[in-house]
Amino acid sequence: MGKVYELTASNTSGGSMENVERSNGVLKPLAKYDVGHVQEVVRQAHDELRQLMQQRADIMKRIGTVKQTISGLANLFGDGVLNEELMELVDRKSNGRQPGFTKACRMILMESGRAMNSRDICDYFQQKMPGLLARHKDPMASVTTVLNRLVEYGEAEAVVSNGRRAWRWVADVAEPRPLTGDAGLVA
Repeated sequence: MGKVYELTASNTSGGSMENVERSNGVLKPLAKYDVGHVQEVVRQAHDELRQLMQQRADIMKRIGTVKQTISGLANLFGDGVLNEELMELVDRKSNGRQPGFTKACRMILMESGRAMNSRDICDYFQQKMPGLLARHKDPMASVTTVLNRLVEYGEAEAVVSNGRRAWRWVADVAEPRPLTGDAGLVA
């Protein structure tokens, strides 16, 4: 559980603000508060939020690394080394239909081992999953939107590659990795 920030009533006359108190789930006006005290509570909450956001980013990097490792092992030794739960967790489970657009963008970026721009990903779709692209009026815009969302989720990061905006999968170690002959996907 997180911290509970408590405000206490103040009868000071200088800069004050009204606040509310929760009593049995109902919000009701409370006495005026000293602005300095409120600002201190906001500062503490802000510090904690910043710390939690950093922890989330670190966790997402670690998740990215582990997913990439599992996916690489499955590429080397076959999907048979993964159980059903792992197949789903690393977005490799086949349920009889093509994966969703976001899931496919995630897989392409994760397995590429390099920064990719929207055009690279659209080209990959065109070669391997043309049906997914056909459903989109403006595939480049759709891919860009998904990649930006992956950045918001902490799963990818935006970079500049060859003077253009590109994205790469977030992982703990950003070392160069060997490419296979399969459309540049990492083994």
